[in-house]
Amino acid sequence: MDNRRRIPFRIGSFAASALLLASTAPAGGAASESLWFDRPATKFFESLPLGNGRLGAMVFGGVDEERIVLNESSMWSGSREEADRPDAHKALPEIRRLLIEGKNPEAEELVNSNFTCAAKGSGRGRGANVPFGCYQVLGNLRLKFAGAAATEDYRRELDLATARARVTYRRDGVAFTREHFVSAPDEVFASRLAADRPGALSFEIALDRPERFATSAASNELVMAGALNDGLGGTGVTYVARLRVATKGGVVRADGARLRVEGADEAVLLVAAATDYRGFAGRQLRDPAAATAADLDRAGAKSFEALAKAHEADHARWFGRVSLRLGDRADPPEATDRRLAAFAKGAADPALAALYFNFGRYLLIGSSRPGGLPANLQGIWAEEVQTPWNGDWHLDINVQMNYWPAPVCGLSELQEPLHQLIASLVEPGTKTAKAYYNARGWVAHVITNPWGFTAPGERASWGSTTGGSAWLCQHLWTHYAYTLDREFLAWAYPVLKGSSLFYVDNLVEEPKRGWLVTGPSNSPENRFKMADGRAANVCLGPTIDMQQLRELFGNTARAAAILGLDADLRGELLAKRARLAPNQIGPDGRLQEWLEPYAEAEPKHRHVSHLYGLHPGSEITSDGTPDLAKAVRASLEGRGDEGTGWSLAWKINFWARLGDGERAHKLLAMLLRPAHTEGRRAMGGGGSSANLFCFHPPFQIDGNFGGTAGIAEMLVQSREDEGRGAGDEGRGIQQAVDRSTPRPTTLDPFLLHLLPALPSAWPEGEVQGLRARGTVKVDMAWSKGRLTSATLTAAKPVTVRVHHSGREQTFELEPGKPVAIRP
Repeated sequence: MDNRRRIPFRIGSFAASALLLASTAPAGGAASESLWFDRPATKFFESLPLGNGRLGAMVFGGVDEERIVLNESSMWSGSREEADRPDAHKALPEIRRLLIEGKNPEAEELVNSNFTCAAKGSGRGRGANVPFGCYQVLGNLRLKFAGAAATEDYRRELDLATARARVTYRRDGVAFTREHFVSAPDEVFASRLAADRPGALSFEIALDRPERFATSAASNELVMAGALNDGLGGTGVTYVARLRVATKGGVVRADGARLRVEGADEAVLLVAAATDYRGFAGRQLRDPAAATAADLDRAGAKSFEALAKAHEADHARWFGRVSLRLGDRADPPEATDRRLAAFAKGAADPALAALYFNFGRYLLIGSSRPGGLPANLQGIWAEEVQTPWNGDWHLDINVQMNYWPAPVCGLSELQEPLHQLIASLVEPGTKTAKAYYNARGWVAHVITNPWGFTAPGERASWGSTTGGSAWLCQHLWTHYAYTLDREFLAWAYPVLKGSSLFYVDNLVEEPKRGWLVTGPSNSPENRFKMADGRAANVCLGPTIDMQQLRELFGNTARAAAILGLDADLRGELLAKRARLAPNQIGPDGRLQEWLEPYAEAEPKHRHVSHLYGLHPGSEITSDGTPDLAKAVRASLEGRGDEGTGWSLAWKINFWARLGDGERAHKLLAMLLRPAHTEGRRAMGGGGSSANLFCFHPPFQIDGNFGGTAGIAEMLVQSREDEGRGAGDEGRGIQQAVDRSTPRPTTLDPFLLHLLPALPSAWPEGEVQGLRARGTVKVDMAWSKGRLTSATLTAAKPVTVRVHHSGREQTFELEPGKPVAIRP
């Protein structure tokens, strides 16, 4: 039977002049809005990422054989499980007694035997085949081309402003081009392949993945389907990836489990994918087969140009909110990998920092959209079945760092998936709070997944961190502080309240000084030495816990005051807040990480958790708490600059908050250095792969987002109250709670710093569209390291105290009325 068929499809026109332009013109956006390479990728972290928040693609650009890695954000193995130990709270009094008596190692033994999660937990970070599960690759789209002639004029590029990847080259006198994008409006990966000689395009198409799949071909369509492991010996999430191809000229035919395109002028490939994961994001249960067919029916009725136009308009409404220029670069930039290498050797390239900033915004737009799942440890891009650390959501900095750029870059709406994740943890976290602490409210510890995991981790050394839920709640408050959205605050308040109630019930009095502290807990993933030389991780009242609870209790009290709720609870929270263990400066002049001045077991540890109060918190400031700021600086000097990728990114933010632009830029340069990328735990510190992915190592996207936020912190910083330091014992919060004002918030005046940490490497520049707390949009320019112009525009009436050019001015901003600042 001859199953050849000519496929009618509206693929539009494709001019040879456009092909020539694509292959010879400098990459769109030049130095700060494009990545480009003069050879195909051979590894995942050299390929070009595309995404619409749910669907992802990684373009390798191979000439003879193209591999495009496909992702779908709900490709999670595992399933819901009962991970709590129902009687764990019975061990709590003894654990606390041992900690109060200074017997931390003995307490840690008890935690390991009675106070960790039930069963296998995360599978020690390899949970693909246990109930915790793992985020996995959807599959590979493989294109195999005929011909073996030499390739000329090869170019592979990613335009960040249009979210389109393009591959161009010449072979046998024929110019070939491939264009790729992932459309949010039409929910498809779209690819157009063309040649400038009629009939010169012939190739075969296949879909596969490492396991648990079957692919079938019929007519012009490929379907790959399967089911993931639920971790319990059964069937978990089911999925379908569906591809259709249409050609201009030539024919398409099915050949076994593949398609063949022969003698075409152009070919358009559309890929849709779906799973039956319902989850927590308000998604309706979809039949993957029907959903993918419907998506392709809708997209296939449009021309490629129409699909591209809708895609670019959708992307631009996010990406176009901010623009950043650092310096002026007239010469076309080198290929991105060579550009990184040159920068590492000392070449001046301020536009590279702008490119990294734009790339971070691009990745967030591509991996987190309203109605979907939050960006995970790799955003949405993964090539494996067992993604490192399960590609999950770590709650001790990583998922939070993913969203640091969102508010300041005008992308607050993209935090909605994170907000929904937080809300989804309340129900299981309530059970966990009762099982382990016999407490009210809810708690999430250090890791979670789409199945509602809130139990401690499987080892006391890292899994008894209790601050995950408090840190998550910071993002709820921060969203309000930037947007002043009272309706959102009313939605978030029960979550904040429930978290606060848990910690109120979990506080104990340490007898030496009568402070209220948490316990058992960890300073995330770090350990200390006891006086007898033994090492321990489990402790009472680590500094980060105290900083987070001062913040959480204060924010919950403020929210209650704004909403006119829970006056008694407000008073209780402020009273408890005043009794929390304060920040302490140790005998060595550094900020203590633990309640006691323990010796550090690992002085250069990647986590710097006790500096949470500096960033992302704001209780430690150079002007409000100078002694603590000095101790923080000493802590950073002691911990050192070196670190994993995300650790380098965090340190950029620390030094920016301290107003040290030179040190922040040094850390940024370290983050941009070419990374050691071989193996899961490659030797050496963090850095960037050829495609600018941050390497922990291995690849972790949090460093990209943290670096982007750090660049913004060097240019603009805002906070709610000056002097809201650790020593105020709730005074500033109490004043805010008691204040009566006709404005829609009790937070202003807001404090805004312009160019607080500008490095000498960026003497000239301008930025438009950065956001500050209080709904304020900031546009500004500078020259010779000094501010030359600035305009503030607020969406709601606010008072702003602005620090700039060595002085302070106060402005009353009215909605939509720009105010110019004269330096």
